Amino acid sequence: MERDEAFASLERLVADALTGKGRVALVTGAVGTGKSELLHAFAERVAELGALAVMATASRVEQDLPLGVMGQLIQDAPLTAEERERALALLAEGAASVAHEPDGDNGGEILEQVDAQVVHALCTVLLELSERYPLVIVVDDVHLSDRLSLLCLAYLSRRVRFARVAAVFGHSDHGRYTETIFQTELLRQPHCRRVHLDPLSPAGVTAVVAERLGEDEAVRHGSTWYDLSGGNPLLVGALIEDQHPASRSGEPDEPVVGDRYGQAVLSCLHRGEPQALHVARGLAVLGDPESLGMLLGVGSATVSQSLHSLTAAGLLALGGFRHEVARAAVLAELEPRERMDLYRRAAELAHDAGASTTDIADHLLQAGRIEAPWVVPVLEDAARNALREGRVKPAVSYLQLAWRECADEQHRMRIMTMLVRAEWRINPGAPAGHLAELTDAMQRGNLRGSDAVVLARALLWHGRTVDAREVLEGVSTAAEDVDGETSTELAVVKPWLRCTYPPFLAEMRGSFGTQNRSAIISVAASRRLEATLALAEVLTKGPREQLIEGVDRILRGCRLDEMSMDTVESALLALTYAGRQDKAVPWCDLFSVEASSRHAPSRQARLAAIRAEMAVRQGDMPGAEHHARLAMEIIPLTSWGVAVGGPLSSLIMAATAMGDHDAVHEHLDQPVPDAMFETRYGLHYLYARGRYSLATDHPTLALRDFQLCGELIRKWDLDVPGLIPWRVDAAEACLRSGRPEQAQQLIEGQLRRCGPATPRVHGMAMRLLAATGEVRHRPMLLRQAAELLQTSGDRYELARALLDLVEAYQALGEYRRAGMIAGRALSVAKECHAEPLSRTLFRDGGDDKDDAEVPASMTTVLSDAERRVAVLAAAGYTNREIAGKLYITISTVEQHLTRTYRKLNISRRADLPPSLEFGGAVTT
Repeated sequence: MERDEAFASLERLVADALTGKGRVALVTGAVGTGKSELLHAFAERVAELGALAVMATASRVEQDLPLGVMGQLIQDAPLTAEERERALALLAEGAASVAHEPDGDNGGEILEQVDAQVVHALCTVLLELSERYPLVIVVDDVHLSDRLSLLCLAYLSRRVRFARVAAVFGHSDHGRYTETIFQTELLRQPHCRRVHLDPLSPAGVTAVVAERLGEDEAVRHGSTWYDLSGGNPLLVGALIEDQHPASRSGEPDEPVVGDRYGQAVLSCLHRGEPQALHVARGLAVLGDPESLGMLLGVGSATVSQSLHSLTAAGLLALGGFRHEVARAAVLAELEPRERMDLYRRAAELAHDAGASTTDIADHLLQAGRIEAPWVVPVLEDAARNALREGRVKPAVSYLQLAWRECADEQHRMRIMTMLVRAEWRINPGAPAGHLAELTDAMQRGNLRGSDAVVLARALLWHGRTVDAREVLEGVSTAAEDVDGETSTELAVVKPWLRCTYPPFLAEMRGSFGTQNRSAIISVAASRRLEATLALAEVLTKGPREQLIEGVDRILRGCRLDEMSMDTVESALLALTYAGRQDKAVPWCDLFSVEASSRHAPSRQARLAAIRAEMAVRQGDMPGAEHHARLAMEIIPLTSWGVAVGGPLSSLIMAATAMGDHDAVHEHLDQPVPDAMFETRYGLHYLYARGRYSLATDHPTLALRDFQLCGELIRKWDLDVPGLIPWRVDAAEACLRSGRPEQAQQLIEGQLRRCGPATPRVHGMAMRLLAATGEVRHRPMLLRQAAELLQTSGDRYELARALLDLVEAYQALGEYRRAGMIAGRALSVAKECHAEPLSRTLFRDGGDDKDDAEVPASMTTVLSDAERRVAVLAAAGYTNREIAGKLYITISTVEQHLTRTYRKLNISRRADLPPSLEFGGAVTT
């Protein structure tokens, strides 16, 4: 029954007792349902009902104190001095008689040992008191009373039927055997009734929440509150206390479950039976009730009774804790040694039962050392499964424990190599602490094959080229009869070094032995090798359409599983350096989402760095800055090793283009390893630094960086337009420093290397070519440059070409054309957030109005043919030039323009919107 109904029932007992009809009530209920609160509130109410309350509270710590509960009642009763002296003497006599007799196994034997006159005399004291005052005897937690007190209370209960006495006993459900005897003894009496206190109903929980936290909270999360508490008033109150302002920022989706809830769960457990607490601790370790009896060494009946008791108390639901906070609180309270013993036993039981290696490994992490031969293989398998599922941190924990447990030195090094790979996913700087030990193991012959190649790559990342060379030479020397995995690693590492560490490969040339070409390798390894070879070909020979198709096919078959990050990275870079950002960007974004979902920060950061480089080549400077910053936030700068040149150069390029020179100063002040300049990353850094020097009017400094960059590129045989167009920027530096002949040579050299697959670099070179020629020839060259750059998708370089075209028309006195192009150039520059270009264009006649963009509703009224003509006219082409480019007659051009003016409600060519688009891109 509910609390109010139970209170009313007890009041009726007092009313009967006042008339001489003695009554006994046994108030039962699960732990935490509010029995004690009810009894104390009732005891305070008794005086108002015209009776005298005498109260005692039993406790487990006083169960061995004979007549302890009876002593509390005597002390609380308003006895005369003579009565009190007699009662105290009886208490002493009863306690002494029990102390001198051997313990019995049940209440009947104790009764034989104790003078029955003591029990009768003690009860008589209280019965005589009831003749003067109607008496209400209240004993809370009576099931925890000492056995002699229980006998007295049972004796008293049988004799109150015709006395002015109401006896009320609070009793927890599911007690011990002796407690069951006491309940049976009471409930068989006709004047005794049970008052069972039920947990709060869902409506009752909602009412409590509404009273304490308001109707809105009760309505919003009423069912959740009940699910968390099971109707246990103590848990409900603790949850309400957890909802303090510091825990509830804004409007949380669900109630906060905090420390007070956990403490309330522990309070309930300690107030219940010790066996139930023991079972709860075992359940916290296992997570489910299966095998609980075997874990704890108790019978199934005991487990079932305890689980039933815990469920009735609202602590469990469906065989488990209602919230992880409860489970965590129970585990935290365990002594370390006891907790480790339970987890060790749980791991052994799970292994014997054939449970999953993940379940066993989770127990092993908490169990301390278990000297069993199956431990290390279980942890390794669990780590591999965790890596496949994207659970990197658990995998690292499994491998760390496996390394500690393993006694075989060579096996330990294999485990550590796995650990390096796993930690790399979280932070490439983390494995640095293992490199010295792995290097020593390599020298002792305990690290071989593919594991040694992994070590070499980690050493190179951290700039330790000498150590890496020794490792690879050791692997290569013994590579003639190696397994397929090692052959694959060696086959991959050579083109990888070719792309990323060219001078290192040059020093290693001839050191790689003959690999086992007939070795069977996996599909994933084959993809990895193919992607690395594709990147090497793009950087040494330039892109081919067939190669691009192959890379796209590789990416379609990839997922960021345990080994494929190198495959993804090489494939994405191959597309990027081939100028195919249109294909690379969607793939990179897709894999970035997957890396985030797999909780692999290192992979997410490396993909962000690649995405920043793609954004630079698209002229998306805000995007480049965002992705590069994200990369360096996920992985700290010190953990990037030599690869820091990747995201750092993208940041410098983006900030330079956007005119944020303070940010560039900050980036250039960041320390970089010297070994970086012996890698591909160093080339990007030199190029970015040169672009900044050029933007800040230091052409001599810029030329020095561009020339050094070009010298390294040629020395390393990576002189393809798609990597770094160093000649174009070196030519611009020469022009600004008064060296036009040298600039001309550089531009011609760049143009000779360009082809249909490199429109971006071709367009950049054409822009500089125009700057070296006569003014009258510049518009034609710059329009060609703009077309190439628009085709490539680089909006920033397109804006630069359009700015030069504006200046060329102004120099020729064609101000109307200059104005039209300036509007288009300003629109593109603003898209890139290129503030220096925007300021120059605005000064040169660009329109800064918000309506520079064409509403989609306007352009959709034009046919495709009309739009083609309109965008070329808006770009400044004459009717004759438009006719030649589109292979139509001049008359047809005029007709299309006439219809376009009418549809757009304009009257002249100059009114054509500068950002008119065709085919999804602004046409020039």
